[in-house]
Amino acid sequence: MSVQSIERAFSLLRALAVGPVGVTDLSERVDLPKSTVARLLAALETEGAVVQVEVGGEYRLGEGLLDIAGATQPGRNLVATVRPHLIELTDFFGETAGLSIESERDVYYLDHVEAEGDVQVRSWTGDALPLHSVPSGLCIMAHWPAKKLDEYLSNPLESPTAYTLNDADAIRERIAMIQSLGYAWGYEEGVDGINSVAAPILLSDRTVAGAVHVHGPAFRFPNPDRTHDLGVLVVAAAESIAEHLND
Repeated sequence: MSVQSIERAFSLLRALAVGPVGVTDLSERVDLPKSTVARLLAALETEGAVVQVEVGGEYRLGEGLLDIAGATQPGRNLVATVRPHLIELTDFFGETAGLSIESERDVYYLDHVEAEGDVQVRSWTGDALPLHSVPSGLCIMAHWPAKKLDEYLSNPLESPTAYTLNDADAIRERIAMIQSLGYAWGYEEGVDGINSVAAPILLSDRTVAGAVHVHGPAFRFPNPDRTHDLGVLVVAAAESIAEHLND
């Protein structure tokens, strides 16, 4: 690959860093012909640096890049440490499991392991949602200092769906419950049609490295009789991850 091709490939990766993009929009953003963009995307996809969300659809950053990025911090490769646990959760639940971290006022999804089946939720890797709108974010907020929480709740609270909790007092009550249970459920609060359960990855110094979650279509997930049991399983996975990170 020539130097020019490498430079062009990196321009595509930078453009995709903000979120999924189609070939036409991507070619306009980087000012390259569609044929060139398509050829570079095909090469990057082969290496796992990008993936196509669906045939003929948008592209997003792939897991291959995440592995490389994590290697820049030896011993602290969060994605590499968490992925085996995500695989276990996906196998057990039959639903997609993921890892997320705090990014300003959002939850940023670092990695997902998708379940097999006819009806599945797409991977949200590389996307972000308001912290208060998803269980992962609420679990992270549950371990914030009071001043940080007050500052967050004093600002306007977005509502991605009609079910998003956007009342500051109600969010405080929700956080108190999460602190007691150790996990959080969310019912179509971040995305219509998706329910999820999450737990924080709490390190020995009481800081939160991120959150691990499982999500699935609202029509089948969760079994109403098993919400607590499933929450406890996600907590156990988060605790196991924290143990590895603390070593």
